[in-house]
Amino acid sequence: MTFPQRRTVASLSVVQVVGGIGNGAGLAIGALLVKDVSGSSGWAGTATVMLTLGAAVATVPLSRWAIRSGRRPALTAGWLIGASGAGVAIVGAQLELLLLVLLGLVLFGVSTAANLQSRFAAVDRADPRHVGRSLSIVVWSTTVGAVAGPNLTGPGAAVAGRIDIPDLAGPMVFSLTAFTTAGLLTFLLLRPDPLAPQPDAAERPRMKPWPHVRGRVRTAVIAIAASHGVMVGVMSLTPVHMQDHGASLEVIGLTISLHIAGMYALSPVFGWLSDRIGPAPLIVIGQVTLVAATAVAGTAGHSEPQITIGLILLGLGWSASVIAGAAMLTAAVDPVARPAVQGVADLSMNLAGAAGGLLAGLVMLWGGFGPLNAAAATLTVPVIVLAVAAWRAAGHAVDDDLPDPSPDAEVSAPRDHVV
Repeated sequence: MTFPQRRTVASLSVVQVVGGIGNGAGLAIGALLVKDVSGSSGWAGTATVMLTLGAAVATVPLSRWAIRSGRRPALTAGWLIGASGAGVAIVGAQLELLLLVLLGLVLFGVSTAANLQSRFAAVDRADPRHVGRSLSIVVWSTTVGAVAGPNLTGPGAAVAGRIDIPDLAGPMVFSLTAFTTAGLLTFLLLRPDPLAPQPDAAERPRMKPWPHVRGRVRTAVIAIAASHGVMVGVMSLTPVHMQDHGASLEVIGLTISLHIAGMYALSPVFGWLSDRIGPAPLIVIGQVTLVAATAVAGTAGHSEPQITIGLILLGLGWSASVIAGAAMLTAAVDPVARPAVQGVADLSMNLAGAAGGLLAGLVMLWGGFGPLNAAAATLTVPVIVLAVAAWRAAGHAVDDDLPDPSPDAEVSAPRDHVV
């Protein structure tokens, strides 16, 4: 790894630690805050919808900004807009205005777009042989902050009491501070900018993303989006399910923390596996893990330990699938078009998350937590089919590259080296 690449990965890792605190704190209480302000569990799922919708809306503009001006200004803006969203959500909670809380969560979600695009910034100039490693280091760095964030629910309530805002708005104060700090650190540390300048007019047709979304790229985009939809759909309603069955805020916070640890803590392992065995097999492993997660969580009933185990597996399946999908996409796309295609992948991912959160609330009202998990598991089927096909295609490609074992080939091979 060259010095500029090491500096880029180190800078992004520091920012991810800080930004992860803000994301984790808001993620743990978003649904509960909406439920508290609206007075209805039916509205709780809209919290995740708003968060993922904000990320989806911001993804393409941030990608275009990065292509035009570099990663540093785009990522800085993403973090600072997220900070403003935390502030708006606090005001909405104080005034008990649901629409203002939801608007705040949309703006808050832009920080997620910055978080996701940071992993691609880590591989803008990475050695193609180590794309999975560079990507996974930055993803793993989110672990520290993201795991700590949900456990700030209690301290957040204490802070809320001091500044006279609702208890559930307290963690948003930590989010506001963390996102502001992440934006400033990005602006100060991400030098040199990892993304090359915009290509000249002759290269611009190659930058259009949709012609590149085929074959392995299409498989990668679908794997990333579907895995995120499964994860968000189950995770978003878990706090509400647990609270309805008498779980304390501390237990809910711990469960979400362990879920987030599953999402990020083993990222380097999955990055290494992606480089070692290939992205397609790792996507299959991730999907099988997601199926196991929904089976465990969906049959947990009132058992808090079993729900926690299911949420940990949910995080692990998401991590394996998303890291492998990002690595597959990065390796398969022309570098000139890569940022635009990465934007499409993140847009698809966030739209799937928004749909997952919205449908999760409806399924929860209709059938409960068990049917919600069963419905989420069905999203793994097309991903497994596509990933197995990509796996087999990669195997055939390797076989085609092997020398012909026929006697004629053995005779002719040395002749190719005669001068």
